[in-house]
Amino acid sequence: QLGVDMSMQPLGEGFGAELSMSKKIGVVAVISMAMGIIVTVAEPDLTVLAEQVSAIPNMVLILTISIGVGFFLVIAVLRVMFGISLSMLLILFYVVMFAISAFTPADFLSMAFDSGGVTTGPITVPFIMSLGVGLASLRSDQNASSDSFGLVALCSVGPIIAVMVLGIFYRPDAAMIGEVVIPAVETTRDVVKEFLGEMPHQAWNVLLAVSPIVAVFIIFQAVTKRFKKIQILRMSVGFLYAYIGLVLFFTGVEVGFVSVGHMFGAELSSGGFKWLLIPIGALCGYFIVTAEPAVHILNNQVQDVTNGLVSSKTMNLCLSIGVAVSVGLAMLRVITGISIYWIVIPGYIIALGLTFFVPKLFVGIAFDSGGVASGPMSTTFLLPFAMGASEALGGNIARDAFGIVALVAMTPLIAIQVQGLSYRLKLDKTKAAAAASARIIEELMTEEEENEIIDFNENIDIIDEEETENELPEDDLLIGDSLKEDSPKEEQ
Repeated sequence: QLGVDMSMQPLGEGFGAELSMSKKIGVVAVISMAMGIIVTVAEPDLTVLAEQVSAIPNMVLILTISIGVGFFLVIAVLRVMFGISLSMLLILFYVVMFAISAFTPADFLSMAFDSGGVTTGPITVPFIMSLGVGLASLRSDQNASSDSFGLVALCSVGPIIAVMVLGIFYRPDAAMIGEVVIPAVETTRDVVKEFLGEMPHQAWNVLLAVSPIVAVFIIFQAVTKRFKKIQILRMSVGFLYAYIGLVLFFTGVEVGFVSVGHMFGAELSSGGFKWLLIPIGALCGYFIVTAEPAVHILNNQVQDVTNGLVSSKTMNLCLSIGVAVSVGLAMLRVITGISIYWIVIPGYIIALGLTFFVPKLFVGIAFDSGGVASGPMSTTFLLPFAMGASEALGGNIARDAFGIVALVAMTPLIAIQVQGLSYRLKLDKTKAAAAASARIIEELMTEEEENEIIDFNENIDIIDEEETENELPEDDLLIGDSLKEDSPKEEQ
């Protein structure tokens, strides 16, 4: 994560600033599309999801989702440049999404909803959010800050629609879900052997995924000359850190983390206390948010853009509560087998309805937070956890276990907007109190006091004319200590 902070964030801001100065819409669209595809291919969450779906070749699923992100990144960039309403775009595309879902095979449905969450992880989120900041930085209107959010929200819709379309045309014969293989280890030496054996494979895969981003950085610098030598050095070290971190992350996921989540869910379900899955799942969801790398990026950026108005601590609390509720609902689906529609349709109706009552800034933050909360921790632990529980209960894994990432991405939309609604009510109350105080003061002022103020201002003007060359005494009762020789007339 340190490497991503050092490399992807400045690269994203640089791209955003350069794109906002371009007058050629075609160039902006092509560059945005290419960058959306490149950063999504490198996203670790997406690779983990693809490996858990055996029926579709990994690269087919990864490229389908990446193209969905790239296309919607173009829409998101143009929205910021032209100041188009985020709420209206979200309503339009969610209506399209649910319309397409009516024709999507049931086994693809939950996985399609999950794909929107896994594309917004520790690689894509820093770049896309920084891109939004860079795009809005050159705008001087009052909506610039609020428009810098919302890119992640739109980029989360694209993959869902793309996978639904893939499901309509792609009819696999094999089983949808890949088998989770738990390594047979007995000693510490066996554990070390498993990790060392997996590491070269992951090192090569990560190199292939990250190389395009490094190539884009080199080309971008050669064309724009935007970064100074010290910045180039820092970003180069950042790419190295990110590469090492991703290799270790993928190795840990493949060897241990997926297996732990799967075993945990299976053991809890097979013990005769299946209803305990709901409170235990909710507890895991509450605490797992703090381990999501991209959440800290969002929280810090929100705190900076709002000048501390929305603290990172408050954001963390809202996200934790939202994710706890979503994981509890996901476990309810695993136990009962109810359709994901019964949760996502009411959830999105509430979330989209709130956009008309919440300040614009909070709308963008809320819909971005949904994608950010469903990061690599959700994909590598919560999804295998649900899969293990569903398998132990004899359920349909494709329909019941998949969808947990989608629910994790949905509930923060409501939680953050409720926080925004509360803020708006408090702000309106404060404004009303201030207006009432001003009216009382105005009524208390007598005509004589108003005349004294006028005389005071006239005295200031007389002194200003007579004392242009001589410094006034420090203890002058009319002026006080704040007057300086070179002060403008208005200040005096």
